[in-house]
Order: sequence, then C-alpha cells, then structure tokens
Amino acid sequence: MAQGEIIITPVSGKADRKAFVDLAYRLNADDPNWVPPLRMEAEELITPGKNPFFEHADVQLFLARRAGALVGRISAHIDLLAIAMDPSQGMGPGTGNWGLLEAENEAVAQALIGKAEEWLRGKGMTRVLAPLSMSIWEEPGQLVKGFDHPPTVMMGHQPKRYDDYINALSYQPAKVLNCFDLDITKEFPPLIQRIVLSGEKNAKIRIRKVDKSKFEQEAALILDILNDAWSDNWGFVPFSDAEILYAGKKFKPIVREDLIMVAEYEGEPVAFMMTLPDLNEKLKPMGGSLFPFNWAKLLLWLRNPKVRTMRVPLMGVRKRLQSSRLASQLAFMMIESIRRTSVQNYGSTRAEIGWILDDNQGMNAIAEAINSQINKSYVIYEKAL
Repeated sequence: MAQGEIIITPVSGKADRKAFVDLAYRLNADDPNWVPPLRMEAEELITPGKNPFFEHADVQLFLARRAGALVGRISAHIDLLAIAMDPSQGMGPGTGNWGLLEAENEAVAQALIGKAEEWLRGKGMTRVLAPLSMSIWEEPGQLVKGFDHPPTVMMGHQPKRYDDYINALSYQPAKVLNCFDLDITKEFPPLIQRIVLSGEKNAKIRIRKVDKSKFEQEAALILDILNDAWSDNWGFVPFSDAEILYAGKKFKPIVREDLIMVAEYEGEPVAFMMTLPDLNEKLKPMGGSLFPFNWAKLLLWLRNPKVRTMRVPLMGVRKRLQSSRLASQLAFMMIESIRRTSVQNYGSTRAEIGWILDDNQGMNAIAEAINSQINKSYVIYEKAL
C-alpha cells in the first residue's frame, strides 16, 4: 500500500459511528461560523433504531483513511419514500443521494464521492441528488452564499471548497434553496400593513397560536396542512408516522405556543407558520457537549429563551387556496403576528425565512414584499450515474 493511498471502508459498529461524528468537529474547528451540533444528536442522526429515516431508507456510511489516519467521511443513501415520488418533483425512481461529506482535501472528497456513486450504482440507481444530510427535511444542499455568518437552527454550513470539489466532478445544479434575512424591528411597508389590517377586521379570518396542552393534535393538524400544501412541491417527501412522532419529541423543548400560528377561515384551519428560536446561538459556544455544566445553561435558556434570531422553517397554505389573494393575506397576517411577538417577548431583532426554492414564485413574492433579502443560498446538485 502506497503511503498516500486513500482507503475507504464502510462504517461498522459504534466505534466507527463515533469516529464518523468526531471527524466533523476536528475538520471544522477553525471555521468561526460552524456551529458544533450536540454530539448526542449527531450520533442519533446516523444510528439505526434511533433515527426513523432508517426505517424507509437504505443507508451506508463510509470512512476514508490515509496512512491509518482518518481523513474523510460520507453517507450514501436511498430513500424509499423519495424514489416512490413522481420524477417531475425531483426525486423518483432511480434517484439516490449522498451527504454528510467531510474531507481534508479534494483528493479525499473525490474518492469519497466516487465511492458513494459506486455504491448507489450497485443498488440500481441511475441518478444522484446531493448533498442531502440525510433527508430533504434535515440539512439539504451545499452552501454557496453566506459563508460569513453562522447558520440558523436546522440549516447546514459547509466550507466553500466542498462546492468547488462537487463542481469539479461534473455535477449540475438541480435546485437553489434560499434563506431570507428580515429586520423584524421595522414595521412592514404600508401596503402590507393595510392587507394585515383588512384581514384583522374580517370576521371570517382567525389567526391563533397553537395549544401546547394539545401538542399531538396540533402537530397532526400542522402536518396535515403541510402534506397538502407541499404535496406538489419539488423535493417533497411525505413524513412517515414514526418521523412525525420523532419530530414532535425533538421539537417540543423549543416549541413556543406564541411562535406557531394557525390561520382559520370560516372556522377551518387552512394555513400555518412555524417559527423557532435560533437554538444555534446558544449551542455555538458549547462545542457539541452538554457536560459538565452546559446542560444546566441550556435548560435555563429553554425556560425563557431570549434570542437575537428567529427562524421560520415551515409555512403552508392548503393547496386549493394557494393561488388566491387570501393565501397571501393569511401569510402576511401570520408573519406580522409572529414579528410582534418575537420582538416583544423574546427580544429578537431579526428573522431568517427559509429555505425557499428559487423558483417558488409565491413565497419569493411574499419574502420580497416584506423587504427581506437573501442571506444564504444552498445548491442541490444532480448527476447521471
């Protein structure tokens, strides 16, 4: 074996999974804008039996070593729910994925991506969409804009060199996902204020916060609207029942009743907007560990979170209303309600809305109407295998 030869082996067992997780902390240690995830959550993400993604996906993790030293990692996976979707929505039969890439240099990255492609071809895949870490609902895309500031909760952050490595391997952009920065200390433009005021005077419209004492029912309602609203969107993959339960358990500690709105029209819930305090602001200095005292700091913060940034990861309006003026009005009303609450109750000064597909005309129009600006962009690439 040559001294510089890169050896790639499949992850097998707990020790390998730990090494897979640990590598990210070492390779990103010098990036001031990388937010170390909690190690327990990073390990849970890649562990069968803990992450319900594995129940409907074929997943293989790989580690790269050179001269015995760990120099890279990657995941290759096939989401059985994704390949069952209509190809017009981006996924579909024959489409596999890779993600969770970390590499010391370009040679390692190329070897790892090549190994992932080889594994996918061996499973009968004819096309790859990447990076996805691991489902479309987790951390999709390679960062291409916004390297100079940390990501918000549940968004990825990769060095620019990874984008260069991907482009050198004949990958082409499939979709661009944008996040929008919004100064929430400022009132919205007069036209938007009038639209909101008109809605507030309409007896048929009710904007309400969720009831956390009925957490399971409210979560089911929101997911029902989400599945209807997003069902035709590019990249949409339905949640499994196990993933719904898992997401509810995971989000419950940071869910705030006054930050998740449901819009009702004539008594029927027809839209929702979810907003989360940016947990990354609290996690960043913790270095991925809750010990010895970070667990107490986090618990105290969760009781009464004060945070600079809010993130709006999800919003949806039932499909039958999406081309109507009512849809935009409900969106503006929910955004305004959460804007006021975020400033008054949480001391927030900015929000990040997204991700939003660059060709989603309706959502882009709403983002532009409230004077938000694109601050981060991610690309999901594709390649024929």
